[in-house]
Amino acid sequence: MVLMLSIGTRQSFGLFLPPMTLDLGWTRETFGFAIALQNIVWGLGQPFAGAIADKFGAARVVVVGGVSYALGLAFMACATTGLAFDLSAGILVGLGLSGTGFGVVMGVVGRAAPPEKRSAALGLVGAGGSFGQFAMLPFAQTLISQIGWVSALFMLAACSLLIIPLASALAGRNSAVHTSDQSLSAALREAAAHKGFWLLTVSFLVCGFQTIFVMIHLPAYLVDKGMTPTDGMTALALIGFFNIVGSYACGTLGGHYSKKKLLMALYMIRAVAISLFIALPLSPLTLWAFAITMGVTWLGTVPLTNGMVAQIFGVKYLSTLFSIAFLGHQIGSFLGAWYGGLIFDLTGAYTTVWIFCVVLSVIAAALCAPIDERDVTALRASA
Repeated sequence: MVLMLSIGTRQSFGLFLPPMTLDLGWTRETFGFAIALQNIVWGLGQPFAGAIADKFGAARVVVVGGVSYALGLAFMACATTGLAFDLSAGILVGLGLSGTGFGVVMGVVGRAAPPEKRSAALGLVGAGGSFGQFAMLPFAQTLISQIGWVSALFMLAACSLLIIPLASALAGRNSAVHTSDQSLSAALREAAAHKGFWLLTVSFLVCGFQTIFVMIHLPAYLVDKGMTPTDGMTALALIGFFNIVGSYACGTLGGHYSKKKLLMALYMIRAVAISLFIALPLSPLTLWAFAITMGVTWLGTVPLTNGMVAQIFGVKYLSTLFSIAFLGHQIGSFLGAWYGGLIFDLTGAYTTVWIFCVVLSVIAAALCAPIDERDVTALRASA
């Protein structure tokens, strides 16, 4: 439920790009930069939020995150300049996502689930975030259409306050704190020395670039091509709906098959889907096919990446280590949101960015291939 509200609301921001830039006279780069800043703040704040959650428990982190998220949404509604939008949508919402996003919530679930069920449990939690996208997008579009984008943001701010009471379900100290004598600094050094950890982090950057670019710029791209805002909302909602299945399926498959090979398959499927989407004539049929295919792979990378970090390094510092890997994802998100708007403003089209997404998918698949998935805690114990 926490992820449904935090991730679902965040996925609706692309719907606000056309009305806000039109009403306020902003460029798409202005809007895109604020969302890019949001993602880099989220990424930079996530390791600190994860470390606090690992040490003191997740509930307090989620409460602070929920408050920051609500304030950020409310101030977004009042923003009339690019700087004000950067401070609200960028910094406050970014900090809110740090405290309510994948790193903190999945750390709790990853520790609570037994190893043989961990991957499936993480997939189920990821599916909750995907359901948020499916549910919140039509809700946000309806609000924008009926009461305008300003009132819609205030309504979303009120909804995000529900995160605060939900945090009670995540209360309690880290149950894995006594499973080893390893210190946090030793765990960080161990991860830093593991080549696979950095390959995983860089490949995660590609996921962030692609998903934020599609989330923020797809609705505007479709309007440019003669389709309607409802078509954009429907496409993003389809992505969210089919990622409910895709995220859970990836988590379940990750419990039985090599996680790195599943990640390689996801990135290659995206490369094919994006290639066909930009090569074929745009129609409702090709749009829906693209949305469904992207949906199946959308956040499936998250339970697989989180599960691989737990599999390699154990769960004592899972929130911290996954959050560092997630920083790679958010660096990609920063680039995808900002670069998409910049390229459009320079060229009047998104073609270059779509092609770049295809190339990045192939690179990400190649980066995952040499990752060593063996448990370093077992190797350490036998050394």
